[in-house]
Amino acid sequence: MADGIEGWIVRLFRMDEATWARHANPWSVWTRVAILPLMALAVWSRVWIGWWALLPVALLVVWTWLNPRAFPPPRSFESWAAKGVLGERLWIARREGAPLPERHRRLPLVLNGVSAAGLVPLVYGLVVLDAWATLFGLSVTMVGKLWFVDRMVWLYEDVRGGGQGQR
Repeated sequence: MADGIEGWIVRLFRMDEATWARHANPWSVWTRVAILPLMALAVWSRVWIGWWALLPVALLVVWTWLNPRAFPPPRSFESWAAKGVLGERLWIARREGAPLPERHRRLPLVLNGVSAAGLVPLVYGLVVLDAWATLFGLSVTMVGKLWFVDRMVWLYEDVRGGGQGQR
């Protein structure tokens, strides 16, 4: 199922070489990290602004698609954020038969599962307006995602020959 969801996301974003290079800009990565907390705030804002909450939700949906295209390619691909994006490309390429080191085959799937599991209390919290469930779910999802990106940095360094051994 994870490959099915992952494949759907890959097709949705239709990222070519130029888009991946632009997405490796740390500004793209860090502004993308902010999307989920901002989305939670936008959904919660229905309490204060009613149906107008759909406006920030819609803007964030559009920004989610535009984000990987909005920034120029970085001058260097040596930042943690850039390596995370390049590692994610390698991770996605595994579906087309690109080899991965054995130690990078399972934990990213587990971390995606952690992120997905965090969505359950997050969505519940947003539906019933439970701040603790919302914050817990958001925290679990964000930790899972950032840990996943860190694993992608490690994957990139290992595949490109700059690996630093066990982490």
